[in-house]
Amino acid sequence: MNLKDVIAIREDWPKQGISFKDITPICQNPEAFKQAINELVAPFLNKGITKVVCADARGFIFGGPVALALNAGMVIARKPNKLPYVAMSETYDLEYGHNTLEIPANALNENDVVLVVDDLLATGGSAKALTNMIHRSGSKLFGYAFLVELAGLKGRKVLDQVPVHTLVQYEF
Repeated sequence: MNLKDVIAIREDWPKQGISFKDITPICQNPEAFKQAINELVAPFLNKGITKVVCADARGFIFGGPVALALNAGMVIARKPNKLPYVAMSETYDLEYGHNTLEIPANALNENDVVLVVDDLLATGGSAKALTNMIHRSGSKLFGYAFLVELAGLKGRKVLDQVPVHTLVQYEF
């Protein structure tokens, strides 16, 4: 199945001029969801991944199943004031402001080999924030896996020179 055919395009949401790529139809379709997980995992099987780091909140949808398929732990990077104990935080720029992600204490260490998983690669801000925290932990970043990439926003350019795997690409 072509996953791009399952994603719904919501024009002018959440604001005028935005063409929102709605992934919820993939989550609602068991075959599409299973295919998406299998395709996200495939390039990273048997690569020694020990942790999957995923961003609040849609990254959790894909990060959990990917971590299970890789027999790896899942590290959740939450928005501020969602964790009772924080080891690291990183603030990054959005198109219209800033956001921060936080990682729990002891979630990563120097022995970990990490895959970043998220639903969307746009400008790369959240993925780069995760990358910075992974480096500060002493862990090794192995790669990135995204369901959707908005290639026109050139998010890949801010990421480390490790494998970047995306399933569906749009210009914007």
